[in-house]
Amino acid sequence: MEYDNKLLLAPMVRVGTLPFRMLAAEFGADITYGEEIIDHKLIKCEPKLNEYIGSTDFVEKGTGNVVFRTCHQERNRVVFQMGTSDAVRALSAAQIVCKDVAAVDINMGCPRSFSMTGGMGAALLTKQELIHDILTTLKRNLDTPVTCKIRLLKSSQETVELARRIEKTGVSALAVHGRKVADRPRDPAKWNEIADIVASLSIPVIANGDVFEYNDIQRIKIATGSSSIMVARGALWNASIFSPEGIHWEDVKREYVRKSILWDNDVKSTKHTLKEIIMHYSSLELPEGKAVIKSETLADVARLYGEEKYYRFVNENRFLVNGSR
Repeated sequence: MEYDNKLLLAPMVRVGTLPFRMLAAEFGADITYGEEIIDHKLIKCEPKLNEYIGSTDFVEKGTGNVVFRTCHQERNRVVFQMGTSDAVRALSAAQIVCKDVAAVDINMGCPRSFSMTGGMGAALLTKQELIHDILTTLKRNLDTPVTCKIRLLKSSQETVELARRIEKTGVSALAVHGRKVADRPRDPAKWNEIADIVASLSIPVIANGDVFEYNDIQRIKIATGSSSIMVARGALWNASIFSPEGIHWEDVKREYVRKSILWDNDVKSTKHTLKEIIMHYSSLELPEGKAVIKSETLADVARLYGEEKYYRFVNENRFLVNGSR
């Protein structure tokens, strides 16, 4: 994995599933992060080859639920992001998935309660000894590259000191969301504080925050000095943000539906992503939004977006489709 001069899809809960990662890569994302998976959950899983769609599924024992799905086409670019608060448990979880992904990333920036519960996510930012323990344990025991993603601390100096300590663990790169834990999405990202980190480290620093269109990529590069840029909401709303040409969000949405059909995505996950896009540009109270909410299967979603023929073709020719990938 090379982290210099790359465009990255950020980890997004309920969004960063296989279809969306493949969609972002198709438009130019060099590295794609999966949604955060808690170590407790992954430890209960075992990898299984899904011959029906040509994927590798990490299936929870006992329930049969697919916790993480990937495929050989993204093997060299997909990053597994983990939520953890324990070095030994983190290693146990990482060893289950590391052979099927390009890198393992530790979430140290998510401020949501589901992530911070139990000392994970942004809760780690105040536990620098634990950060060091987790990252060095993974580095000593894995051949897979290890990275982490943080938020800004109270002062730029504190963040730089933390970043330097993280660099000493031997991680391959550091992603920085240019907001503090208490900041809300509407608060502007502090690109100048990311620049302080870039100037202080020798490893690649991945800048993240307030990239909503393709031109913002160059703007944040200039402002931070980072050559690699991570995109979250801008990619959610239009995954073609990674391409200088780009296409209309309506066309992106239909392509996402096709990817969801191709990879047999969970309908709840597909609906969640579609609703997020619709809410940004329009309203769930309009006919399209109401129809998405009422959809109960991928077939319903396919019908809504005029992809019935594609749905039938894929499901009637799975062997042919898998072989052509």
